[in-house]
Amino acid sequence: MDLRGVVGDLLPELTDVLERLISIPSIAFPDYPAEQVRRAHDLVADELRKSGVDDIQTLRLPDTAPVVYGRIPAPDGAPTVLLYGHYDVQPSGDEKLWQTPPFTPTERDGAIYGRGAADCKANVVAHLGALRAYGGKPPVGVTIVIEGQEEYGSAFDGYPAEHPELFRADALLICDTGNIRAGVPTLTTALRGVADVYVEVRTLAAPVHSGQFGGAAADALLTLTAALATLHDADGNVAVPGLRRDTWTGADYTAAEFAEIVGMPPGMPLLGTGPIGERIWYGPAITVIGLDAPPVKTAASAVVPYARAYLNVRVHPEQDPAEGQRAVIDHLREIRPYGIELTVTGGDVGAGFAAATNGPAYAAMSEAMTKAWGADVVYSAMGGSIPLTNALAAANPGAEVLMLGAEDAKCNLHGFNERVLLSELHNVALAEAEFFQLFADRKRA
Repeated sequence: MDLRGVVGDLLPELTDVLERLISIPSIAFPDYPAEQVRRAHDLVADELRKSGVDDIQTLRLPDTAPVVYGRIPAPDGAPTVLLYGHYDVQPSGDEKLWQTPPFTPTERDGAIYGRGAADCKANVVAHLGALRAYGGKPPVGVTIVIEGQEEYGSAFDGYPAEHPELFRADALLICDTGNIRAGVPTLTTALRGVADVYVEVRTLAAPVHSGQFGGAAADALLTLTAALATLHDADGNVAVPGLRRDTWTGADYTAAEFAEIVGMPPGMPLLGTGPIGERIWYGPAITVIGLDAPPVKTAASAVVPYARAYLNVRVHPEQDPAEGQRAVIDHLREIRPYGIELTVTGGDVGAGFAAATNGPAYAAMSEAMTKAWGADVVYSAMGGSIPLTNALAAANPGAEVLMLGAEDAKCNLHGFNERVLLSELHNVALAEAEFFQLFADRKRA
């Protein structure tokens, strides 16, 4: 079968489905309309039926958007592949900062712009394309899991461990990542873990006049910033003992490329030293993502009595995130800036993930992606997390986990003017279709 030709012919149809899906503001955060989330669920379920998936169910959990669940039985002797994605999206933010309305899909210069175009609706549509390439009768069994509350988090994260029989597969295609750069087929092999830490300090019963008492009265904000400054060394490397960092040997960014991707102005230095991959994928990061302190606009001439910071800690893919969280908590409790004790507490943790890469599914997908893109596959990692990855892997202890997708480093996921390149959508759908046959052949051999 000429899969390239078949998927190429399907691209206009798949683009239409993607545009209809983007037009639904399926934001599963509190205070957003649940009806829009249900509309996206229904559209995904309908399009899967049109793709040959006759067995479609909806998994419903308390306080969780409905999960689309489907199955195509495996032909005799063939393996089963689980296809994962999510149909919910991040809020759009200030819509005035978008060049085109976030929920009005706009095609421009070979890309579709709109919230969720890359993360993760294009990947859902790529699954449809791979199934339609075989007329709904792929050479492998297929289990489909498309959740609707990935961006916010839900009880579904723990569901596969409680019902492993629903998620049995030989290979798991976690399609919620992408390529290190457009046109470079990339398999993601590791995800960093995550932990939250809160640090607060109270020094006075109430604010006091900074002219009369400043210089001797203990300043809570000054104390807090002194504590936060100990988390990194002079070069910006994380300086907390007990946080793991290893050498990264996969594909990497140059410093100039990374600066362009994240939008740094000319002359702005990067934090830390060593290869970029070690800093953002295979080592720790500590980011101050929130600060409770008097805002500048309403600040008074007073010594601040109370301040609090919210830290987001990213840990090595193979380090227990609770261990990493404990390292940061212990460090902050021990330093006592100016002799002042800090109150440090932990919040949520999420495990990282490191995939095995020496099995038949990895070999088949590497070959499939090379065919689709016409370029050698590279290996990369992600500093973020995909909560369901560990749950699905735990429910399938013998399965290989493959992480890929239609995103690329410049797709602006979670940001303004998010977009997906139609060439990447096409190639993901083609690679997945090629993988079905190559994996079936390898498992039968």
